[in-house]
Amino acid sequence: FFQAEDGIRDTSVTGVQTCALPIFNLMKVILLENVRKIGSIGEIIDVKRGFARNYLISQKKALFASKENIKEVEKIKQDLNKKDQEKKKEAKNIQEQIQNKTYEVKKLSTENKELYGSVKPTEISKLLKEIEKVEINPSNIQPTKEIKSLGDFDVDITLHSEVQTKIKIKVIPQEEIK
Repeated sequence: FFQAEDGIRDTSVTGVQTCALPIFNLMKVILLENVRKIGSIGEIIDVKRGFARNYLISQKKALFASKENIKEVEKIKQDLNKKDQEKKKEAKNIQEQIQNKTYEVKKLSTENKELYGSVKPTEISKLLKEIEKVEINPSNIQPTKEIKSLGDFDVDITLHSEVQTKIKIKVIPQEEIK
């Protein structure tokens, strides 16, 4: 057992060095739109670098929090709020159009009612585009449980950071091709 005076390194029975100080892998960003469970427009938040680069910045939901960007966001904050309200209004219209509706999907299945494959969010997105003429990003479609058999399934859809809805997917057997 060895412990350094500063208490940082500890080589115990295993002989593995551990560090008592956490590694800070955070990045400050300014939000350009309301992001559910993260923050609202103009807010400066600390998030992990990967989340910032791969999601927030790439989806244009945030900017790196430099002095220039902070000043820029302050100037355009009202426009961003206006755009966000328009997106919210559009999301509410879609919500009214699809909320609590049941959509049928025909799939090939085995005798014990299991599907060959499953019903994925991309398929649900295409179905909604065909039937309701609304475009919903598959990443915003979340089945409550995986759709791998015949029957009724609940699906949660996030249309906006403040607007969510539910639909039902009814999976019915596709007629056998003879």
